[in-house]
Amino acid sequence: MSVEQGEWEKAVRHLFEDAFPYDATGPRRHEDWVLDVIDLMARAVPDPRGWAGLDAATYFPESKLYPTFPFVPHPPEYLAKRLHEIDRAGAEGLLLGLTDEGCTVVNLRRFTESEEELREMARTILARYGDGARFYTNVRKPSNLTGTVDISAPDSFSYSPFSQYTEDYGLIVVTDNEVGMFWNFADY
Repeated sequence: MSVEQGEWEKAVRHLFEDAFPYDATGPRRHEDWVLDVIDLMARAVPDPRGWAGLDAATYFPESKLYPTFPFVPHPPEYLAKRLHEIDRAGAEGLLLGLTDEGCTVVNLRRFTESEEELREMARTILARYGDGARFYTNVRKPSNLTGTVDISAPDSFSYSPFSQYTEDYGLIVVTDNEVGMFWNFADY
């Protein structure tokens, strides 16, 4: 499945504009893609295709002083230890969990579309990165399958935060040419 810029941007906007998102894609310039994630977190690289993501932090004065806000600058080893690979189905579900606080399907109640229609939007987002993409997250939720994330499970999940907020969770998509980052933040 290939995707056009307009449909990709529309899916990103629709799913995440009511959250506190950081959704961006940058070029893959390093063999160790975690270095590319650090560049994304610092807003140091543009989207290689010129496609628009979402960055709610730009509305906060702190973002003018600290380019990584709300992320805390960490060395690559710190981030790498806190990320684990998941499969494409887990990545699709995780995108739906990132639509609001809590990283769960409960978030989907606010949408008028069916869960299947929302999953199609998640598939549209992932289509940009192609079939060979790999997926990583800082979220661990119970699942019967190794390498996936089950957002339908009750609130029993853990994560390794990358920011100054009480909760942050996300998805990193890695290809040979691009690194995408879809993140949400909550502060209780």
